[in-house]
Amino acid sequence: MELDFSSRRVEARIIGPDGRQLTRLIEIRKDPITGRNCRITYSRSLEKEAATGTFPPPPPGAAKSAECPFCSHRLENATPRAVSDLLPRGRQRYRDSVLFPNLFPYGAYSAVSLFDDRHFVEIGTARVETYADCFINCANYLKKVLTKDPDAVYVAITQNHLPAAGGSLVHPHLQVHADRPASNFHRFYQDRAAGFFQATGEGIFSAYLEKEIRDGKRYIGRTGQWHWLAAFAPEGFFEIWAILPGSFSICDLETGHWQALARGVLSAQRFFRSLNRNAYNLGLLAVERGDSRLELRASLKVRANYAPWVRSDFTAYELMLGEMATFVAPEQTASKARSFWDRQA
Repeated sequence: MELDFSSRRVEARIIGPDGRQLTRLIEIRKDPITGRNCRITYSRSLEKEAATGTFPPPPPGAAKSAECPFCSHRLENATPRAVSDLLPRGRQRYRDSVLFPNLFPYGAYSAVSLFDDRHFVEIGTARVETYADCFINCANYLKKVLTKDPDAVYVAITQNHLPAAGGSLVHPHLQVHADRPASNFHRFYQDRAAGFFQATGEGIFSAYLEKEIRDGKRYIGRTGQWHWLAAFAPEGFFEIWAILPGSFSICDLETGHWQALARGVLSAQRFFRSLNRNAYNLGLLAVERGDSRLELRASLKVRANYAPWVRSDFTAYELMLGEMATFVAPEQTASKARSFWDRQA
């Protein structure tokens, strides 16, 4: 079973406003893992997108720490507690990170993990230690969930930075999820990874990574054992992946793994910031089961800037036709991003 890194180019011919004939190139790529198409509409890069000429100012909520339920002066009275058989003290701390249940849960075990007590942290400016501690707090929580409920194997750590990415509060935090029902992506990636392993004896993300390292065009760099690359067929703007080959469990990761992931996440954020982008999403999924063949992969995607009257990054093409339409080739993303990993090395 070979991974298919295929693409196809099509041309659209139009007459421009000045009467000249124009040829517009569109590249259609198929994701080797999912089989889903994405379209790179190169001509859209000629558009002047609002609020990307300079880095946008902070959102209005950045100056309103007095009203924030996540800040320390309100935390005890404004956030929920977990049931005692899960977290005996109701909340969980790891160094400066505090974790507690999500007041508006998405599943049986939804929680929020705070970075530290700073009310607002711009993209790319957090400290590695705060991110790593927050990740570790999430992993420790998942271990407790799985001890209590061994069937809640579909887990994830996510981030929505700013309202443009779905964040309801600007105070920096991650979300952590565990549930018995599988999300669509859990179910699909689990089945795809299992089928690929049965056919080849390899992990699907390891095989994907091996091909990308050989090709080199989209490979960005390493932090520890995590490998970073631009997604071949992105489903979000400037999508970057981190793959940890041969690792299948969030709960099995050690402190060094989380520190290395944090370094890479902040490198990606600084790259996004260099593009004058201030909102993004992060997702790390796992199936915490002994027979899982789904290796760990984090995905980071830029979102439309949080600023007045900015156009959304999702149009009818994404929502109604089911294909991401972006305008920058992944090879260009990787080329621009590499220097942010080189600085760490």
